[in-house]
Amino acid sequence: MTTPLIAVLGSINMDLVTTTATRPAPGETVLGRGFAMVPGGKGANQAIAASRAGGQTMFLGAIGTDVFAPRLRAVLTESLVDTTGLRTIDGPSGIATIVVDDTGENTIIVVGGANTAMTELTDADRTAIAAADILVCQLEIPLETVTAAARHARAHDTTVILNPSPVQHLSEELWEHVDVAVVNTGEAGQLGGLLDRVPHVVVTLGAHGARHRGPDGAETTATGPTVEVVDTTGAGDTFTGALAVHWGQGPATALRFACTAGSLATTALGASASIPWRTEIDAVLPG
Repeated sequence: MTTPLIAVLGSINMDLVTTTATRPAPGETVLGRGFAMVPGGKGANQAIAASRAGGQTMFLGAIGTDVFAPRLRAVLTESLVDTTGLRTIDGPSGIATIVVDDTGENTIIVVGGANTAMTELTDADRTAIAAADILVCQLEIPLETVTAAARHARAHDTTVILNPSPVQHLSEELWEHVDVAVVNTGEAGQLGGLLDRVPHVVVTLGAHGARHRGPDGAETTATGPTVEVVDTTGAGDTFTGALAVHWGQGPATALRFACTAGSLATTALGASASIPWRTEIDAVLPG
């Protein structure tokens, strides 16, 4: 397999993760069991996932000048992600407050911080996108920047994979430049009509794997290995990054690889900390 060049444009946060038996209802106070600070953010997670899965990956994003910034940069570097496109913005980095219960399910609140300053592409961003085989985007940075990136990618024959999360209204201009949409079942229901807008739609189904439908209407499904779930945080991002690495080999191969990576990501606490490396994925990849 030729190593694909992947540019990931998106968010990077410090995740503040609390574990508890049950997540609190409105107005309720519960006792937590543990606390950890784990680098995350949908963009960074997907970049780390793509790099660990074997892609040559560059991250285009922003960190602040706070105490979290050095660790956020370091986790990308440790995962062999090219950080020459990582900007430093005066002020706080993005953070996410995450509560994980005993079933592995989570509740997340994101505060954008430096991510909100990503209001336009730099010349270096444009160069990286034009050179890439695949551009991966999400929606935790300003929409106008995502749209500009997708437009620039299309103009340079770079495949655009969009994970439209958190769900919000998107312009038809953005949809016109998207080749692959990756959504979970809830997002698919909220967005509706995806097959009329995007040639390839991939829907993640949690423990049941994922489903792809292409422009000809044909469907492909895949599942990952059975695992003991500890924390689902970052599993979807791991799936998306891994999918990008193998997309050039066809949806069926990409889906099988991504489902395996996503399953493995649920076996440890935290987002970036749980993302598997290529050797770990290959060791359990269904034949």
